[in-house]
Formats: sequence, C-alpha cells, structure tokens
Amino acid sequence: MSRRTQILATAADLFAARGFHGVSVADLGAACGISGPAIYKHFVAKEAILAEMLVSISEELLAEGERRVAGAADPRAAVAALVDWHVDFALRQRSLIVVQDRDWESLPDDAREKVRDLQRRYVDLWADQLRGLDPTLTRDRSRAMAHVAFGLINSTPHSGLLPDEEMRSVLTQMAGAALRLNPPREA
Repeated sequence: MSRRTQILATAADLFAARGFHGVSVADLGAACGISGPAIYKHFVAKEAILAEMLVSISEELLAEGERRVAGAADPRAAVAALVDWHVDFALRQRSLIVVQDRDWESLPDDAREKVRDLQRRYVDLWADQLRGLDPTLTRDRSRAMAHVAFGLINSTPHSGLLPDEEMRSVLTQMAGAALRLNPPREA
C-alpha cells in the first residue's frame, strides 16, 4: 500500500470516528506513523484529503456500476448487479459512508460539485435500469427508488449488527424487495 493510500484509509477511519474537524494533521500523521507535516508531502491540505477520499469513491461507484450494467443481460440482472455492488461497497467502506454523510459541508466547493455530479450520474444509472424493469416508472420515481435503496444499504454503519455475510444477505434481500426485483408470491 502506498503512503498516499495509507493516509486516505487512515483518514477515513479517523474522520468517521471523530469527525473531520476532530482530527488534526498531527493526529493523522501519528496514526500513519509519520509526522503531521509529512502529510503535506502527499496532500496540500487536510481538505484535499477529504476531497480525494469522497471524489475517488464516487468515481469508483459510478465506474463499477457502469461496468456491471454493461455486463448484465437485461434490466433485472443490471439492477441485481447494482444492488450487489452497492452492498459490497457498504460493507467494505463503512467509514466512507459516515464521512460522506457527516462531513459533506467540509468539502471544498469544487470537490462538492464534482461529487454531486458523479452521484447524480450514479443515481441516473440506477434509475435507467429501474425504468427498463418497469417502463411505467417516471424519471423522478425511479430516482427516488434509487435513493431509497441507497438509504437502506448505506444504513450499514449503523445497522450492521450481524456478521458481514449475514448482513450482505439481509441488505440484498431487502433492497431487492424495495426495488421489486423479486415478483410477489402468490398467497
């Protein structure tokens, strides 16, 4: 792991635990085994760490989402692949979910705008597949459904009371039901 990657991963955990403003550069350096000022060899400011952290994960979500949709046979398979991908992300990146939620306002304006754009594109990726699954859905309704699924899946840092594999099953099943992936059972 490169020093830059180590700094980003450590910062995500520290920011999640104590908040962006609750972590000093000295704290971050100490947690990485370097001096605080050595952080500046890798990032121009603490805000740059937060920006790279949230921009890069937004880029990763979109790129992998696009890859999974491209590899899917139909909209149902695409939505299932998106759910699987987002559940995997939520289980692996709990700290980033907390940081995104809590420290959004600390992002520099240009990074905030980039993250918003990437997130809109990710939502639209989901919405397009949901509309392919059910052509009667409006654009707004399909976007709302995507956001609801994200809320459910992104609750993992707060609701992850089960071992990861069991939590994966619960999240996948519940998100699939919310998105109507599974046809209703006959009574």
